[in-house]
Amino acid sequence: MAKKEAKNESKKKLAGAYGAEQIAVLEGLEPVRKRPGMYIGSTGPDGLFHLLREVADNSFDEAMAGHANEIVITLLPDDRVSVSDNGRGIPVETHKQYKVSALELVMTKLHAGGKFGGEGSGYKISGGLHGVGVSVVNALSEDLEVTVERDGGMWKQSYVRGKPKGPVKKVGTSKRHGTTLTFKPDATIFTEGTRFDYQRVLDHYRQQCYLTKGIKLVAIDAREKDQHDAYAFYFEGGVESYVRHLNHTKQPKHESVFFVEKQVDKAEIAIALQYTDEFSETLYAFTNNIINPEGGTHVQGFRTALTRVLNSYARGKGYLKEKDDNLSGEDVREGMTCVISVRYPEPQFEGQTKAKLGTPEVRGAVESVMGEAFATFLEEHPKDAEAIIGKCVLAQRARAAARAARDTVLRKGALEGLTLPGKLADCSNRDPQLCELFIVEGDSAGGSAKMGRDRDIQAILPLRGKILNVERARLDKMLGNNEIKNLVIALGTNIGEMFDLSKLRYHKIVIMTDADVDGAHIRTLLLTLFYRYFPQLITQGHVYIAQPPLYRVAKGKSVKYAYSDAERDVLIEEFKKLKEEKQSAKRKAQSVKPEEEAEVAEGEETEVKTVGGVSIQRYKGLGEMNPEQLWETTMDPEARVMKIVRIEDAQKADEVFDVLMGSEVAPRKKFIQTNAKHVKNLDV
Repeated sequence: MAKKEAKNESKKKLAGAYGAEQIAVLEGLEPVRKRPGMYIGSTGPDGLFHLLREVADNSFDEAMAGHANEIVITLLPDDRVSVSDNGRGIPVETHKQYKVSALELVMTKLHAGGKFGGEGSGYKISGGLHGVGVSVVNALSEDLEVTVERDGGMWKQSYVRGKPKGPVKKVGTSKRHGTTLTFKPDATIFTEGTRFDYQRVLDHYRQQCYLTKGIKLVAIDAREKDQHDAYAFYFEGGVESYVRHLNHTKQPKHESVFFVEKQVDKAEIAIALQYTDEFSETLYAFTNNIINPEGGTHVQGFRTALTRVLNSYARGKGYLKEKDDNLSGEDVREGMTCVISVRYPEPQFEGQTKAKLGTPEVRGAVESVMGEAFATFLEEHPKDAEAIIGKCVLAQRARAAARAARDTVLRKGALEGLTLPGKLADCSNRDPQLCELFIVEGDSAGGSAKMGRDRDIQAILPLRGKILNVERARLDKMLGNNEIKNLVIALGTNIGEMFDLSKLRYHKIVIMTDADVDGAHIRTLLLTLFYRYFPQLITQGHVYIAQPPLYRVAKGKSVKYAYSDAERDVLIEEFKKLKEEKQSAKRKAQSVKPEEEAEVAEGEETEVKTVGGVSIQRYKGLGEMNPEQLWETTMDPEARVMKIVRIEDAQKADEVFDVLMGSEVAPRKKFIQTNAKHVKNLDV
């Protein structure tokens, strides 16, 4: 009986007893190392960059507080990075409550710093990311060293994975003031790599310098012994300079950039805008230097004031007659490039990511500042005002024409329950989450795709030729293009202000084009269409790019596919090795001499060639594949490779689309000349 009770007790323990002894308490920075994703979002490239931002944003907070005007970021060998500023320097004296140096407290305790004390803290306004501070960087670094110069002295402290190697020590005297922090990310945490992307550093901190007027930032790549790259950013014009930068590849409608900078109560507001001949709006909103991609109360206040002032001016000057409708919000924002920067103590955000500002007081402050200053700007710059109003009135007329075209095209189409485009081979399943739409280049490839697909969940829409470049066309002209019209009807979402993502008929939209220059061009035209008119499809992860193979490599009945030249070469070697092994076994049995093998020089490929008895077919287009091959290589959900389309940097994406697809030739020529050297395999 005792044995049975003991056995039952043992089973209970194994089954997972849950008592006080099972409650674990993680001390200090242990929680950060245990669950790094909770603190920095991910342990991939974004999380790695987050470490640098945590450190550098402290320096920008010093600048916003008026205590620093220079920051140096240096990428060092062995994946170390150093951030130095000429701010006040982190305090080093002993903290009364914790009985350790304030510097050690900041570096080893979560939520310790000068930004949590409200009105009496060291900062009125700070950016920061999630309030976790530099201690998280310390916890996730293999080693870290911090140097503080202030009050005539120099202090240092070093750490290993968040733990001090010793106390804070005074190591000398100094006439400077500021903080230098050098750290090496922990490779056991960042398993995808600890090498920082220099271009990403430049892009992000160029933007931060526009938002922090008068600060100089130097970014140095010193990872290679023989070559150091360095860039310095300094913009006295602030957000006004930022708007000029955003428009440097566009054609402005007026020369003067509207700019206002004013403080209302607690809110420091800076707004700049300029209209161009583009058809889309470019707006970036920031709170305490943090970008708010979903806008918020500052954007609401700005838009209300913009629409009201332009309508009032247009009525007063006779641009809009009594019978004319008011300009809508969409009318006045077409072609506008705008940057809104608000600084506010302890702002409220909707969600942890700070994507949307929620502070109600900011709306009224921005509306007041924008309304008064923009009305004055229009009165003082009559030629600029005429160009702006002319652009808005033209947008209003074009929007009316587009609305009529959309109604004609779409209300007679699938949206009213009538027939889908005749070229569309639809799937039988009606659950959008399971359905896929393949947009295929050409009728030949479309035929193979229709025959090879899974008819239950896969729909095929062939395109004839290249669609219209929507970067240079308004909506009414777009909907006159049959290929675009068919695609819009097939998607089911409508377009423009009538767009409704919930009506999307396929949750996977796959661009499937040939692996050549024409295929790449068609892919770019489609991506431009999605980015400009269906951006939600990209941001919600619905757009994919198919990856058809470049080569079919065969030996006898064995067939494999290669998606790159490197894969092709590996498969050739595998087949040749297999053949040699078989021949070797045969020679041993029959004492036969080895047969000679053919060699084909690189660049002399034909459609089908033989190398050492291995047959290699180079696919020039999807139409060269039979339905079975297209299914098993490109369409089979169990075996295919597809790339999802994402927008990591909206500003960069907007600029690239404008350069590549816009009407200005000079920026496109410069882009091609600059990037041509990076093209490894050009198929022409």
